[in-house]
Amino acid sequence: MSALPAEIARPTSSRWTAALLSLGLLWLAILFVYRDTAVSMVGIWYRSETFTHAFLVPPMSAWLVWRQRDVLRLLEPRAAPWVLVAMVPVAVLWLLGDLSAVNAATHLALVAMLVLAVPAVLGLEVTRAILFPLGFMFFCVPIGEFLLPVLMEYTADFTVAALQFTGIPVYREGLRFVIPSGSWSVVEACSGVRYLIASLMVGSLFAYLNYRTMWRRWVFVGVSIVVPIIANWLRAYMIVMIGHLSNNQLAVGVDHLVYGWVFFGIVIMLMFVIGARWAEDPATPDESAAASQRAAGSAAGSAGTLAVTASLALLLLASPQGVLRAIAAANQPGVPLVSLPAEWPGGWTRADEAAPKWEPRFVEARAKAQGWYRQGADGVGVYLAYYRAQDYTSKLVSGQNVLVMSQDLYWHQVASRAREVSLADGRRLVVREAELLATGGAAGPPPLTVWMIYWVDDRFIASDVRAKFAGIAGRLAGRGDDGAALLVYAPGHGEAAEHMLNKFLSANLGALQGLLRAVRADSRS
Repeated sequence: MSALPAEIARPTSSRWTAALLSLGLLWLAILFVYRDTAVSMVGIWYRSETFTHAFLVPPMSAWLVWRQRDVLRLLEPRAAPWVLVAMVPVAVLWLLGDLSAVNAATHLALVAMLVLAVPAVLGLEVTRAILFPLGFMFFCVPIGEFLLPVLMEYTADFTVAALQFTGIPVYREGLRFVIPSGSWSVVEACSGVRYLIASLMVGSLFAYLNYRTMWRRWVFVGVSIVVPIIANWLRAYMIVMIGHLSNNQLAVGVDHLVYGWVFFGIVIMLMFVIGARWAEDPATPDESAAASQRAAGSAAGSAGTLAVTASLALLLLASPQGVLRAIAAANQPGVPLVSLPAEWPGGWTRADEAAPKWEPRFVEARAKAQGWYRQGADGVGVYLAYYRAQDYTSKLVSGQNVLVMSQDLYWHQVASRAREVSLADGRRLVVREAELLATGGAAGPPPLTVWMIYWVDDRFIASDVRAKFAGIAGRLAGRGDDGAALLVYAPGHGEAAEHMLNKFLSANLGALQGLLRAVRADSRS
């Protein structure tokens, strides 16, 4: 192997010192400007077992960079001002995430800011040498819980199918099912999202450390996604079978979780043992350095360019804070007052004494109102949850706002879908329909059919995503962030319940919108 020229093998340490100092100061400035976002992200790591692994990500990324030190010695850091262009959508993402109070967006944007600061200050060649450690930093972002409903549904589907294949009769209602030995329910902890995120992180690290060819790395990452999902299905089936065969003496308490993690650990260990059979020898520093000689010989940017680039990056990334201050002036002050009338148009009269004992869960709503109305033999309930000055704990569109909690003792949700309804006056309205059953069976209250829509920026919207973007548009236009969830519900399922709900909305949708407009216009401190 030929010796490297001295001017390549021994780059000036002063440029590295200046570049690392600039990068460190830029990181500190970003974390200071977005300290609330950083604190909320670490808070989720601390509170949620699903994301506790994120505490290990920064030191592991630092260790992975340290492993590349022999390669980095052969490179010259040089600022890349054009990376500022890539920072623009990241700053916009943070702004949109904050306006809509979506933690995942703001956390993702913050980590992306820190990562993009590296190529901006140190240059592309240095970034290429530590690309995986930088990408690994995104495992800091506590994201993935949006998969909960899908994974819970798939877990219930597999478990019920496996039980039926085994010859055990099953009666299923939504995520709950009953077998001869007892009843079971697929809750958030059964979704397998914890296994999936943990497996993906460790699998990605394993693939990077053990394989050199890109296709092997991606294949193993794919395996680390598929295996925990299937393993969780088998785990759920195994837990139910252990409980069934032991007459509910085993796998029904804390050991339920213990068995699950032990089984998951065995499956992941087998995955790594099998994957290690195709491990490749790591690239030597000399091999990596040979590919970087040309870049190391190129002229490094001046100290002035470095300082200007770091300063512009900070100004660009901090600009969303100024936009937020301007928007905050348009927010509606005061506490909203929401009350439902004694009568609605169309002859609907309030009769709360006949109302079913059900209330949805809308967290930290600024105001709530609920009432039961009758027109002859027909009965319909109305529920309003009103939001203003929304933030990360009080927001209209949130995964914590649900019709029924997964562990509710009295009600459970058995179906949910979006549907378009035609009102009597010809208007067409998309609603989210859900069917609820009482746990008491025939002896309990009748089932309920619920239609739900959001009122955002003076529009009725059924979609979570569209409601988020409508809220952002309203705030950017200076119309504030007031919004509400409107739920109407009737006893029973099928055509009879749908007829009552359609009749009520046909007569009162305009009146409901007028009520919400009046609440928005009436601000009281």
